[in-house]
Amino acid sequence: MVAVARRSQELDAFAAEVAASGGTIIPMPGDVTDRVAMDELVSTVEARHGAIALAFLNVGTFFPDSEKDFGGDGFRKTFAVNVEGTINMLGPLIRAMRTRGRGQIAVNASVAGYGGLPRAIAYSSSKSALIAMCESLKFDLDRAGITIQVVCPGFVKTPLTDHNDFPMPFLISVEEAGARICSGFESKGFEIAFPKRMAFTLKAMNMLPYGLYFALLSKFTGR
Repeated sequence: MVAVARRSQELDAFAAEVAASGGTIIPMPGDVTDRVAMDELVSTVEARHGAIALAFLNVGTFFPDSEKDFGGDGFRKTFAVNVEGTINMLGPLIRAMRTRGRGQIAVNASVAGYGGLPRAIAYSSSKSALIAMCESLKFDLDRAGITIQVVCPGFVKTPLTDHNDFPMPFLISVEEAGARICSGFESKGFEIAFPKRMAFTLKAMNMLPYGLYFALLSKFTGR
């Protein structure tokens, strides 16, 4: 398995950890915001290690934002990584898999993409864009023999969420999230969403009239 990440030291440490447990990770440093580099990376992986059968685009970052700094640097960085970074990987992967008429791609979005959430103006909208993009792609990729999936996790305990200063209901471990995602890969269903209680709750809330939606979210989040 090939793993790509921007920070080479952390990537090498991850590969060493996996090797210590009997597994194998091939580390390949790369920055998803560099479109040309991502195109070259996909070509390199296929040339050295064979056709890519499954790609999980676990691309994402979060910058706190508010209406006071709308469209600021944090907003632009969020979209550059979450949306454009994902697109930079999707393009060469789709082209490579289309020539073979098979392949599987999973894009990491979020339950935050189901609807606008407080204190997540850039994050919610970027993840919503990913969900809609995958929905649209599915029509064409199905005909090309490529499986496209969208992964919508709730709160997962990571260094990123450790910075959150607000309640995180149904928080799960990285290990549990990984197990849910791998199970979803095998099922090949379009959406891999978890924890189910959080995903279903947010989906149900987004079916309500806006007056109720905003009132309920304000009550639950204190915003």
